[in-house]
Amino acid sequence: MLTGVRSDHTVILTAFDSAKVYPDSLRRVSYLDIETKKRLKFLTNNFVLPAFTIAQIYKCRWQVELFFRWIKQHLRIKAFYGTSENAVKTQIWIAVSIYVLVAIARKRLGLEKSLYQILQIFSITSLEKVPILEVFEAFDSQSELLDNPNQLILFDL
Repeated sequence: MLTGVRSDHTVILTAFDSAKVYPDSLRRVSYLDIETKKRLKFLTNNFVLPAFTIAQIYKCRWQVELFFRWIKQHLRIKAFYGTSENAVKTQIWIAVSIYVLVAIARKRLGLEKSLYQILQIFSITSLEKVPILEVFEAFDSQSELLDNPNQLILFDL
């Protein structure tokens, strides 16, 4: 079975500042990702787990990074209100739930606007007692007023 692990060494940091901050030994695992043909090197202080497991943990870590990037781009979480694991999970689940509810509403109402645009409209009309479809019809009519054919285009590419 090919694991992709190319080497597993114990190393010591030699740069003066690095060695001063972290004088202990580290483990360097060199790994060849068979799918992408990229050679990756991981530094860890875990000497217990097998080298292949270390590589898989780092590979999974990228999925977590991509998930948090998606959260930053799509969910409206400006800051976490609590620092405990439960507080962060609760806030993420609430934001994901709102995102899913808006996606369901968009599909059921047949709206052409993007989820981002819908969330923007909801954020400025959240305290109004107006049916959802009327809110979007009002925004559609406003955008038609702004489309003036006599308006000069600054960047006509």
